[in-house]
Amino acid sequence: MTESAHVDRFVRDHLPPPEQWPEFLFETPELQFPERLNAVVELLDRAIDQGHGERPAILGPGLRWTWGELEQQVNRIARVLTEDLGLVPGNRVLLRGANSPMLAACWLAVLKAGGVAVGTMPLLRAKELKDIVRIARISHALCAASLAAELETTRTGSTDLTHCLYYGEGGDLEARMATKPAGFTAVDTAADDPALIAFTSGTTGVPKGTIHFHRDVLAMCEVFPRHCLKPTSADVFIGSPPLAFTFGLGGLLCFPLWARACTVLIEKATPELLLQAIEQYRATICFTSPTAWRQMAALAANHDLRSLAKCVSAGEALPTDTRDKWREATGIEIHDGIGGTEVMHIYIASGPGDYRPGAIGRVLPGYRARIVDDDMNPLPPGQVGKLAIQGPTGCRYLSDERQKNYVRKGWNLPGDAFHMDEDGYFYYHARVDDMIVSSGYNIGAPEVEWALLAHPAVAECGVIGVPDPERGQIVKAFVVLKPGFKGDQEMVVTLQNFVKETVAPYKYPRAIRFVDALPRTETGKLQRFRLKTVD
Repeated sequence: MTESAHVDRFVRDHLPPPEQWPEFLFETPELQFPERLNAVVELLDRAIDQGHGERPAILGPGLRWTWGELEQQVNRIARVLTEDLGLVPGNRVLLRGANSPMLAACWLAVLKAGGVAVGTMPLLRAKELKDIVRIARISHALCAASLAAELETTRTGSTDLTHCLYYGEGGDLEARMATKPAGFTAVDTAADDPALIAFTSGTTGVPKGTIHFHRDVLAMCEVFPRHCLKPTSADVFIGSPPLAFTFGLGGLLCFPLWARACTVLIEKATPELLLQAIEQYRATICFTSPTAWRQMAALAANHDLRSLAKCVSAGEALPTDTRDKWREATGIEIHDGIGGTEVMHIYIASGPGDYRPGAIGRVLPGYRARIVDDDMNPLPPGQVGKLAIQGPTGCRYLSDERQKNYVRKGWNLPGDAFHMDEDGYFYYHARVDDMIVSSGYNIGAPEVEWALLAHPAVAECGVIGVPDPERGQIVKAFVVLKPGFKGDQEMVVTLQNFVKETVAPYKYPRAIRFVDALPRTETGKLQRFRLKTVD
């Protein structure tokens, strides 16, 4: 590691031992980063130098910031952090708020000032926030005033979180910013200085924080956008994933800045509101989840979406039926991809011109992927095993023994079951933990879900394996029906027969329960583990 700019070395000192790191690859020219690098200089300041200062950078309800205005907002926040709150390079700053231009400016300011940004989902409660503050020893926070109550509860009894400012109505950050000059010189960070800690949702246990460097922020921009999405400075990005989620951080902030494009940040992005915003702002690129794409397909005819050119799905597997319904409704083929918090962003993807039915896509330039068995031996094409990934980004948990489970023999193991065909296309089966073994057959829960979703009566569904004395496990489906359909025994038989005719008959759900809603995370992911507690 190069000489650090960090005065507070807590994060650097709590990186995993080097022997537990994955092997990092910097094989393509665009991934050759200099030793000294501040990501915000490259994403924001450099754009001003290139003459983009008067062009729109971030839009929101009643707000339009040019690149020059965004830089001034970022600089003033950086001055508040360093001059008023005593931030020194390496301090952790908790960021809390729904997607907004102000939240984006705060994130950029933290990195520019040499801090380490820790994004948190708006719906987290004090108990969950306390865990994050404790694990990351967070000293500073910038928070939307509307979310102050939970953060103040979090501060109670905390000896770490000593400096908090709030923005928005009732907050004090903007008043402090107004007293500051518009200039700020970025801290001369090393390329391998920590820039952010991305926490997992923590829904299945103690949350894990993944450390990403300044070069990692730029590396994610040099892979999926450059080689698959291919945005231009004329694009207008929009979407639903929170900036606290690396899918949203890339797709709604870093990628548009990297492309010298414009991004729209809205606090509420339900399917209907997102469609309205695409129409209002004439957005050209949209990022959201498979569930949202499915819901939006049914509403698309009510909106003028002629500006929309590219659509990106990630966060969970994209059902073929959802892809088909969106294309039928809009004429647009979805860019599909898989990534993860630990590896920062998308590493396997396909665009409209490189789509193969049933496959997520091929590994992107800069990454390597293989399918391995439990002993890390490579498996031949067609055989299902664990996905293993190497590239310019990878897992470095903050002081966590689970590092040894995620990284083995230099490879990241995201926990996904895949097979690869002879042409290098990767096919998703399930999370390794969600594979169902019934009478000796391996059944991927998502495949059964996709089959059910193709039935016109099904709005949503979730599939799990439940214990069975004869078969070991059976497939059980939880189904949300569309209005007008009745969840009775006749519907059970109808859906079971439909699945038998769609996929191999042994995969059909032997048990079906009709429910009003499915448990999901704030980012839209289905929480199958919660279904296992339902009778």
